[in-house]
Amino acid sequence: MRGSGAVVLTGVLLSTLAGCGSLAAREDAAAAAAARFTASLRTSDPERGCAALAPGTRDELEQSAEQPCARALPEAGLPAAGPVRTVDVYGGQARVVAERDTLFLSSFPGGWKVTAAGCVPRAERPYRCLVKGG
Repeated sequence: MRGSGAVVLTGVLLSTLAGCGSLAAREDAAAAAAARFTASLRTSDPERGCAALAPGTRDELEQSAEQPCARALPEAGLPAAGPVRTVDVYGGQARVVAERDTLFLSSFPGGWKVTAAGCVPRAERPYRCLVKGG
C-alpha cells in the first residue's frame, strides 16, 4: 500500500511539472503576453488591452479612474514600451523589462495576464507603477 502512494505522488508531481513547461517556454509566453498588451496600446485597441489585464488590475484601474477599462486604459499614460530586453519568471509570476517600461504578469489558467504596467524601479523601494492591481 505504501508503494502505491509513492507512485501516485510521483505521478502527480510529474503531471504538475509537465504542465509548467520549460523555463524558456514560460519566459517566451510571458514576453509574448506583454508584447500583445503593449501592441494593443499602440494600435488603439483598449478592449484587447483590458482583456490582457489580470482581473484585480482591471478592477483597480476602473475604480481609480471611475470609468470603464476601455476608457481608462488609454488615459493611464503608459509609455510606449519598446522591445523586450529581459524576462524573469518565478513560478507563476513574471517581470518583463522592455526598453521603456517594466511590466509584471501572473500566470492564469488562460495564460499570462498583466498585473502591473508603466512601472519604474526605485532605489531600495518597490516599483512605482501607473497601472496595478489592488
